[in-house]
Amino acid sequence: MNIRLICAGKIKEKYLIQGISEYMKRLSRYARIEIIEVEDEKAPDNLSQAEEAIIKEKEAARISRHFRDGAVKVILDIEGKSYSSEEFSAVLQDYGLAGRSQLDFVIGGSLGLDQGIIRQADLLLSFSRLTFPHQLMRLILLEQIYRAFRIARGEPYHK
Repeated sequence: MNIRLICAGKIKEKYLIQGISEYMKRLSRYARIEIIEVEDEKAPDNLSQAEEAIIKEKEAARISRHFRDGAVKVILDIEGKSYSSEEFSAVLQDYGLAGRSQLDFVIGGSLGLDQGIIRQADLLLSFSRLTFPHQLMRLILLEQIYRAFRIARGEPYHK
């Protein structure tokens, strides 16, 4: 599989950088994986809805430039579908078996994603109804993709 994570913003926290690096290394034996960081907009407190919309549109334009033709667009959104780890593994396997081995996962910025990006999703994916920092979500997503490959191959992985 050829997997891209298209993410708004850069990771600054050392512990997240280390965790992300570890899972990128682990995943390299299962798939070609790449992280694309697009610039996120500054989002001061007390933004109006119109100002939030403008920020989301700018980030969406940067994100969509990196979409590949024919790639499955998996958009992380709190309103998306939730899966168990086993179900998520099966979803990834099904895409591969259908000949759709290019996956573009999208993690928005601190304000979320523009509806224009969300409408392009082949799969809206939610890891929880809880809100997580978008930087931490990158690490969680990589861990779950790694877990999915381990499950698919019947390899041991802690439950």
